[in-house]
Amino acid sequence: MPKKKTTGLDEYGAKRDFSRTPEPRAGIGRPGTGAGFVVQKHLARHLHYDLRLEVDGALKSWAIPRGPSMDPHEKRLAVATEDHPLAYIDFEGVIPPGEYGAGVVMVWDYGTYRNMKEEEERPVSMAEGLLNGHLTVWLEGKRLKGGFALIRTPRGWLLIKMDDTFADARRDLLLTETVSALSGRTIEEIGREGSGG
Repeated sequence: MPKKKTTGLDEYGAKRDFSRTPEPRAGIGRPGTGAGFVVQKHLARHLHYDLRLEVDGALKSWAIPRGPSMDPHEKRLAVATEDHPLAYIDFEGVIPPGEYGAGVVMVWDYGTYRNMKEEEERPVSMAEGLLNGHLTVWLEGKRLKGGFALIRTPRGWLLIKMDDTFADARRDLLLTETVSALSGRTIEEIGREGSGG
């Protein structure tokens, strides 16, 4: 019998005990829009932000240690992680101690995106862009707006704001936008209240 091909969602499920964590299981929950995105503020061992883009029925995911920037001169490291299920797009709550990614997760931003990548005037699919290591997307979020590039390098991916009308080197959204874009709660309130709110 041929061996079943594993996916990023298989890796997601293998890392979690769903009898303990409130995180959604793969295949359960909301249907996708085809072009949703979320940025989650994740207070785990180290505070970081997780960017997730809906691609082919899953959320392609990157951990961004310093968070996204609206400054086109900033190159932010983005470490690729396992795919997450579509239902994760609106997950916020507390992952319990001892579980993978233990800590507090807050929906810092969410919205839709548009694939902007073209080569020789031909659209390049998100799947092809991932394979080639270069994505260009236009985000329509509550906070992040405009063009962003994700570029794979030998050291990992880089997230770079494109120089457009939304670029602003003087504005640090990570300092000014401190509550959930979904629930209006602070990360401390989510930590106390969990997924309820």
